[in-house]
Amino acid sequence: MRLPTRVHGMLDYLLGSLLIGAPWLFGFAAGGAETWVPVVLGGGILLYSLFTDYELGAVKRLQMPAHLLLDAVGGLLLAVSPWIFGFDERVWIPHVAIGLVEVVTAAVTDTVPGYERRRAGR
Repeated sequence: MRLPTRVHGMLDYLLGSLLIGAPWLFGFAAGGAETWVPVVLGGGILLYSLFTDYELGAVKRLQMPAHLLLDAVGGLLLAVSPWIFGFDERVWIPHVAIGLVEVVTAAVTDTVPGYERRRAGR
């Protein structure tokens, strides 16, 4: 059983918003990469989710496999960002935890939106 794209869409908007607010919610907003990496990735998630061809997409131009690839790459980048950008001695747990959630979610989500599956009779 794979995660339905409708649920994935809800998680996208929730996770994107969480990433934008995470530096202030979790108290690690210092103005450097530890702050801006999650903010930029969260904004990216919100933006490409609006363009994804799934139940919660507004424009429906980005196919689900491409969306999931962006999720996986972004999650991996978020997870390793403390070491790439050198802030691992200050904060790393939120970046790794949320990044891994993003990667796992991408790996277990269905690649065909529910409305396409119903239309095709699958």
